[in-house]
Amino acid sequence: MRLCVCLVLLSFILCASADMPPVLQGGRFVWDAVGGAWDMLRAYQDMREANYKGADKYFHARGNYDAAQRGPGGAWAAKVISDAREKWQGDVSGRGAEDTRADQEANAWGRNGGDPNRYRPAGLPSKY
Repeated sequence: MRLCVCLVLLSFILCASADMPPVLQGGRFVWDAVGGAWDMLRAYQDMREANYKGADKYFHARGNYDAAQRGPGGAWAAKVISDAREKWQGDVSGRGAEDTRADQEANAWGRNGGDPNRYRPAGLPSKY
């Protein structure tokens, strides 16, 4: 996950928006991106802690949702992290294209403002 945060920050530096005045360029975006990366990390940690069968998509949607609520920087960070995670899972873990497609659907749902509870499995503790 630390690698993902570093990739988010590096990617921002390379892709900073030219539409803003130089003094304001990227300040809020970077702040939101860092917060979004934190939201993604927190969702991942909660998923690991919960260790609840069938909850994977819920945590994907929740992390993306929370990050995107911060603004464009958070949504961007969520997309970068989600895409990197799914690419790694597809290349290394061998979980399959169908699982990757379903994860990406949950990621996009949350990132676009959809209620993460759509993916919440019955019985998942209310703590999450």
